[in-house]
Amino acid sequence: MTKSEHLQNLVESGTSRRQFARNMMLGGAAAGAATFLGPIAELKAQSLSDVDILNFALNLEYLEAEFYTVATTGQRISEQGVGITGTGRSGDTVGGSRVSLNDRIMTVAMQIALDERNHVNFLRQALGNNAVAKPAINLAALNVGFNNANEFLTVARAFEDLGVSAYGGAAAFITNRSILTNAAQIALTEAQHAGVLRLLVSDAGIAVPGVDALDVLPLMSPNGRLFQVDGAGRSTIRTPGQVLAVAYGSANAGTRAGGFFPNGVNGPIASV
Repeated sequence: MTKSEHLQNLVESGTSRRQFARNMMLGGAAAGAATFLGPIAELKAQSLSDVDILNFALNLEYLEAEFYTVATTGQRISEQGVGITGTGRSGDTVGGSRVSLNDRIMTVAMQIALDERNHVNFLRQALGNNAVAKPAINLAALNVGFNNANEFLTVARAFEDLGVSAYGGAAAFITNRSILTNAAQIALTEAQHAGVLRLLVSDAGIAVPGVDALDVLPLMSPNGRLFQVDGAGRSTIRTPGQVLAVAYGSANAGTRAGGFFPNGVNGPIASV
């Protein structure tokens, strides 16, 4: 039995674009400043399973995979042979186009695109019939990201740092140790992506806006740091609600859709 098959067995057992850009990149500080339950209390109060947590991650992996695949090839992940069906409400991916990137950035972007598609495939295989469908995704939610390399790096940096923080925040809630190990492997891959992208942003001299008050900006931005770490060298983590506040472009409690996910995400972890 392969590791993927083993994991599957374990799992089966058990607003306007401008306004959204303002919310995510400038006004999103409210997501960090608002009062949130501690991570463990938040998910335990909902009595969520490992399947629910992995499906939450799958929604985010769909978004990342679509972003990088469109930016590097002009195609959607379904055109690359990645499955997108499942439970919940499915939707099309709209917006975005192939970006003109230099050889160095394109090499990085293509490797990340491959990794993100593999993450989708892995989680879907692990979840089996429990996997959620790809929800509707609007890559044009910010009206930036695809016009030039600087836009691409700005959005890519935000996605990767957000992904690292999402996996970090979810780690405390996964009860099965094998699933936790596999989730950690994905998280570490996302962290490698984030580190490279933060260096590319710094090398390009791009000053990027923050997505919320928890964001640690790269070098060249005000108070920027090379890595997304605090004074103790620890990476930022976010609760699911804080992650969705960034993805939806709104930190208002109860928000269930918007921004990159115009109809919301699939699964029980779906609201700010």
